[in-house]
Formats: sequence, C-alpha cells, structure tokens
Amino acid sequence: MFLAVLLLLLSGCAAGDDRPDDGVVRLRFQSLAWQKESVDANRRLVEEWNATHPGVQVEYVQGSWDSVHDQLLTSFEGGEAPDIVHDASDDLADFAHGGHLADLRPLLSARLRAGIPARSWETTTFGEGVYGVPFLQEPRVILANQKLLEASGVRMPTPEKPWTWSEFRQVARDLTRSMGPGRYAVAWPLKEPVSVSLNLGLSAGGRLFHRGADGRVTVDFTEADAVVPATVRAQVVEDRTAPRTTLGSGGSDTLPGFFAGKYAMVPLGFAYRQQIVQQAPEGFAWTVLPAPAGSAGLAQGVSPQTLSIAEDSPYKKEAAAFLDFFLRPENMVRLARGDWMLPVGTTALADPSLHTAEDGWATGAAVAGRLLPAPAQSVRGYPEWKDKVATPAFQEYYSGAIDEAELRRRLVEDGNRVLARYQRK
Repeated sequence: MFLAVLLLLLSGCAAGDDRPDDGVVRLRFQSLAWQKESVDANRRLVEEWNATHPGVQVEYVQGSWDSVHDQLLTSFEGGEAPDIVHDASDDLADFAHGGHLADLRPLLSARLRAGIPARSWETTTFGEGVYGVPFLQEPRVILANQKLLEASGVRMPTPEKPWTWSEFRQVARDLTRSMGPGRYAVAWPLKEPVSVSLNLGLSAGGRLFHRGADGRVTVDFTEADAVVPATVRAQVVEDRTAPRTTLGSGGSDTLPGFFAGKYAMVPLGFAYRQQIVQQAPEGFAWTVLPAPAGSAGLAQGVSPQTLSIAEDSPYKKEAAAFLDFFLRPENMVRLARGDWMLPVGTTALADPSLHTAEDGWATGAAVAGRLLPAPAQSVRGYPEWKDKVATPAFQEYYSGAIDEAELRRRLVEDGNRVLARYQRK
C-alpha cells in the first residue's frame, strides 16, 4: 500500500514538472529572418503576442539559413530544439520521418487550415502527417535592366504572354548583339544550381523524381527535365550570351555587374528586389519579368518557408496558438512585405498592396497561382543527393566540362544509389 501511494506521488510530481513554477509558459521561437525589415516584422509580432498573452511568453531566437539543417539536427538529437522551428519545406522530410517534428493536424485551427491552398499543404505533408505550416513563398523571376531591353527592341514578356524557353534563348542572342562587346544578355548565378534547375524545370514538364506504386522514389532524367538545363548551358557554352564567370556566384554577387550594365537580365528569387531598391544607383531603371514558360506554362516549383513545432516541446497547444496569431492574414502580409516575398495564404495574397506595379509586386502575385510543390519536397535523402551528386554534376554540365549524357548518368545512377539507402525497409 505504501509503495502504491509513493508511486502515485512520484508520478504526480513528474507530471507537474512540465508546468513552470510561476505559471508562465515560455516558448522558444527560432526565426531565420535575416533582412532588417523581415527581422523587425518578426520581432514586432512576437512583442505584440507577448503584450497580450502574459501567460504564454515567446522568446525570439535568431537562427541562420546557412547552417539551419545541421543546427536543427544537432538540437533535435540533443533534446535542445526550439519549440517553434522556422525552416523551408524541402528541408523537413528527414526531420518529419525522424520523429523530430509534431504532426500539426490535431493542433491547427480550422481557419489556418482552410486559409492555405491544398497544393501548399502538400509541401509539408509526409505520409499521413502535416509537419509544417507553409507561409512565405518566393517565385523565381527575371530582374531586367529596362533601358537595355527597350533599346534592343525585344518583346517584353508579361505573365499573360511570357517568353518560351526557346524564345528566351533567341532574345538573349539579340540582346547580347545590341549591347556590344564584353556585355551579356543574362547572368546565371548558379552557386546553388539544383533548386534552380529542378524548380524551373517544372515549366517544361520535368519532374526528375518519380514515386512508384511501392512508395519508393527514383530519379529519371527525361527530355522534359533537360529543357531548362540545356537552355542555360547553351547560353553559356554555345551562344556566349551568358558569362561562365557567374556560374559559381551567389545572387548578390551579380548585382554590381547588373547595375553597371554588364548584364541585362539576372534570374533571381523574388526577394532580391529589396537589394535592388537599396543598392541600385540613382536613375537605374529596372523591371520584373516572369520566368520563361514551357509546355506546362509558367509552372515552377517552390519550397515555401515553414513554421513547425518540435515533437519534444511540452507546450504544443500553446505553440499552435502562437502560430495561429502569427499567421493571421494581416500578419502574413506584414511578414511577406518585410521579406519581399509572397504570402502563401489565399486571403493574404489577395491584399491590394501585393498587386501594385511598383517594384514588380504585381508580376510576382500573378505568378503565385502557378507555383507548385518543388519536385524534391518529400524525397528522403534529398540533402545528401543534392550535395554529393546533383550540385557537382550540374556545375560541371553548365560550365561545359561534361555533356548531357554524363549529367544524366550521374543524376540517375549515382543519385539512385544515394536515395536507395534512405528507403530500405
């Protein structure tokens, strides 16, 4: 009898350990916002929550995109993960399958579930569970020197009448000729070539990853997958309308040459518009053009930014309540404008401030309806496949060091060996 009472008391003490002595729940929210406007928007929303929820206080923790995967893996395995995790949807698969993220289905409000399109929920659904809330998305667009394009006489594309990939190649030839020696129509910053190749490849019907009836994923590089990479390679190697020197560059590295008129166009993520507004010389006229279209039109893959809840968090319901506040439509608009991106939520995306011609917002909003889950979303082992196989293969292909046959062999043969290790039953 004494032993039973003692066990009951001990179990009661253990259950109470989850609640702090002062009754205030404290959540750690690790944000990857890095631009000042974005950090300010995130911090203000945390402050607003804290001011109106004295019983649930949120601590803002600054993270970094550069190291987030390894940092989160270490914190998950060490039992020190933040309660609320900011990441991107294509980084969630291994964490979800590894049991590190909470299934959000029983936690999210009906409003939040209904306010985000089904195709966006697909980016954070693994198996039967939902492991993140997609909230910001960034299409890839073409940032263009308006004066150079207008002087060349090339047709200016619109979301209603975009360039095709073959037309884009011809436009680049015409534009390069009109610009004169030492200057190029387009600069491709491909330090990270995989997501660009896969996501833009959807416009031509490429998929690269294919899931069989048994649920296993394999790589197959088809003619549709080759359209976009072949166009980029041709511009660099054959047409000389794009410089080889920018292939190893990040997006920001190309901006000085863009401002100087060395490159007329740079395909970049939508958020780079902020850097242009901040850094462009006075009088620099620029515009935002949609990426070229293929057999699937303006479709392109996107890996939305996401918010997840750690499986080890003892305060999942409180964390979900914070997410519901943080991602109200009006707050999602604030976050999108702070990051110069587009909100995922339907109501937020319809906000008039995101449909103005100024700074190209309207072009991005028009493309948003064609964004699809990135091909690699649910592929286990994708980070290793990307780093060890795809990145070096694409880099060598774009520079002219290997041909299409060797690119296909590496992506398919070497790639499938990597993925097979993650899919053993």
